[in-house]
Amino acid sequence: MTPNGWIQIAVFLAIVVALTRPLGGFLMRVAEGERHLLTPVLGWLETGFYKVAGIDPRQDQSWLTYATGMLIFKAGGFLLLYAVLRLQTVLPLNPAGQGAITPDLAFNTSASFLTNTNWQSYGGETTMSLLSQMFGLTVQNFLSAAAGIAVAVAVIRGFARRSARGIGNFWADLTRITIYVLLPISVIGAMVGVWQGIPQTLAASVEATTLEGAKQVISLGPVASQEAIKILGTNGGGFFNANSAHPFENPTVLINMLQCVAIFALGGALTNTFGRMVRDERQGWAVFAAMALLFVVGVGILYWSESHANPAFASLGVDPSLGNMEGKEVRFGIAQTAIFSTATTDASCGAVDAMHESFLPLGGAVPLVNIMLGEIIFGGVGSGLYGFLLFAIVAVFVAGLMVGRTPEYLGKKIEAREVKLTMLAILVLPLVMLGFTALAVVLPGPLAAISAAGPHGFTEALYAYVSGAGNNGSAFAGLSANSPFWNTTLGIDMIVGRFFVMIPALAIAGALAAKKTVPPSAGTFPTHGAMFVGLVVGVIIIVGGLTFFPAVALGPIVEHFAMNAGTLY
Repeated sequence: MTPNGWIQIAVFLAIVVALTRPLGGFLMRVAEGERHLLTPVLGWLETGFYKVAGIDPRQDQSWLTYATGMLIFKAGGFLLLYAVLRLQTVLPLNPAGQGAITPDLAFNTSASFLTNTNWQSYGGETTMSLLSQMFGLTVQNFLSAAAGIAVAVAVIRGFARRSARGIGNFWADLTRITIYVLLPISVIGAMVGVWQGIPQTLAASVEATTLEGAKQVISLGPVASQEAIKILGTNGGGFFNANSAHPFENPTVLINMLQCVAIFALGGALTNTFGRMVRDERQGWAVFAAMALLFVVGVGILYWSESHANPAFASLGVDPSLGNMEGKEVRFGIAQTAIFSTATTDASCGAVDAMHESFLPLGGAVPLVNIMLGEIIFGGVGSGLYGFLLFAIVAVFVAGLMVGRTPEYLGKKIEAREVKLTMLAILVLPLVMLGFTALAVVLPGPLAAISAAGPHGFTEALYAYVSGAGNNGSAFAGLSANSPFWNTTLGIDMIVGRFFVMIPALAIAGALAAKKTVPPSAGTFPTHGAMFVGLVVGVIIIVGGLTFFPAVALGPIVEHFAMNAGTLY
């Protein structure tokens, strides 16, 4: 660890803090349909879309209607993407002549991009046509991200509204977020990427002559446009197999830092949007503080771990101060890698600029645990905030039990219905994460896909299902997941992890929106101060610790002690 590395981490966090309030205010005005700086420029596009689609943006929807609209939209997107992938060979813009995607891989990929997971059981440049990349995957990057933000806004309305029947209009939320937020920022991001060296072309490849005189075919494509929304929308699906470790996706240290900032930008801003919409910005900053605290702890552990060399190298005379550079890009170094790997797994973003499997055991445990906590540390666009609010409900419920009164959050009484729905959303994740992992490590067919032995191999399988249900999409690497068993179970894993959290969150929003606000009293637990931050962080850690500690102990923790004893896997 060096002072320079800590300065890089501090600068990154400072930029995120600086962006949170202005971007949060903009998101609030977009979500509420208020006039903002882009209305004169793009307002015609919004109103024109409503006319063509027959949408009345003023029509308020109940939580059930909102959720139904979202599910119908998602089902349509799934079928369209599945068709594009299966018919890839007969569709245009396939200059490399890529073959049709197999049924199980098409199912997995469609579920992956539909749920904002972007898990990839394939190498992008060797599997997908340009049309599949642009019309199939990139479009879903926008729409899945917009749907996540829309659900977060609807959940916020549940806390903000009083005696209301509706929580907004899904179609209006989806349209506004796509047109005013994701598209403009992605266009700017793509142009910055091209400036820094990210390709943007319809050419399939270019032939280069190496220094040895050999010929090498280098894949190209419309990378910059996909890269921008991949990062901003916390999607994470790479145009190339190496993802953000590939120099065409992440060519410079500046782009690497900007990608880290973009991963956190909207998730951080939504905390301020939350505070503004409930008319108390302190509430948003309390949520932000809890998330930031968990991020700092995670990035600190990862940076500390990777700043040490593997003990097995000591006998070879390797300088331990060089740290563990295996699987990392030299142009980024350990500090930038620690920031990126922590940020991408705090958020539901599967982008990676290093191979997590090459981290030391405790370093590799940080991305794993980040996802296990539910992607609530800033989180993916939308999912981080409503996931965090579920833990906030548990925290105030615990606080209410301790003082012997009905728990309240933002003036809304938290009763049996809300608590049951919250626990359903929280417990469904470990059910599929651990259940599918148990199957994968005992059945002989799936076991053959795991490359390593012992606890490291167990972590490969565990990380895959944790990443899928957590809608993260990053891989621990080393796992050959492109087989019917892995593709099918991971696809189900991703769908359950997305919609079995979204739908209870919307049901909670509908229940809370219908309630009257209770005025604060002397016995009201304040939810904007350090005590609340500490309580909710404690609940997150305890719930995650009690649920997942045995699995983590069988993987990274056992491997750490084995490594120090001289056993490697």
